[in-house]
Amino acid sequence: MEATNLPSWQDPKAGGKARAALWLATVVGEGQVFTKAQLRKAFPDVAQIDRRVRELRDYGWRIDTNRDDPALKQMEQRYVSEGAKVWIPGQAKVAKSKGSLTSAQRHKVWQADNYLCRTCGIGVGESYGDDIELSKLNVARRKVLQPDGTAEVQFVTECKRCGAGSGDRTVDLGALIGRVETLAPIERKILAGWIEADLRTTSALEKLWGIFRTLPEESRASMARAVTGMYT
Repeated sequence: MEATNLPSWQDPKAGGKARAALWLATVVGEGQVFTKAQLRKAFPDVAQIDRRVRELRDYGWRIDTNRDDPALKQMEQRYVSEGAKVWIPGQAKVAKSKGSLTSAQRHKVWQADNYLCRTCGIGVGESYGDDIELSKLNVARRKVLQPDGTAEVQFVTECKRCGAGSGDRTVDLGALIGRVETLAPIERKILAGWIEADLRTTSALEKLWGIFRTLPEESRASMARAVTGMYT
């Protein structure tokens, strides 16, 4: 339905929830960011307008906060997609599936991921080592392509820093499993051990390589000469 054909969001007879939905659809627009200040300015006559917007999630409206999208600031929200047309009589009586996670659902995801960012491995409230900020965990959505070709959205723990600006990510599980099948038997055994322990152990050689890559150019050259000299 075109925005020009929708009822006015300024009609006080429509009710707070319906007016909020119409304001999102006609003023904000899908994919756009709005602030709590803008919301309250638009509805000075509606008590608890923030709650009316939150209630829209019960009707399939996806409205992300910085918990869902780390790129958002604390006072910002993003109107992602429309749900039930709650301004139509009867549509506001039957709640749809929620587009955002509840606190209990978030904690379930965090628990399943051992309260660690699955991208960098940092735990909640830990330092990144730069003395700038402590980590904050969020729940990110991942579109997963199953081996049978179907797609579904799954949830994973990610820290705010890793999630910033990452956008939507898609994982091709079938292709990933296919790559595992191309590994040598010994490599598959090592990978299976990492997966079982949910931990990748690094060898002494890998640790040395990691340190070498952080060295300044002059030190890398000195180490190259030293290592090369061991074989001459």
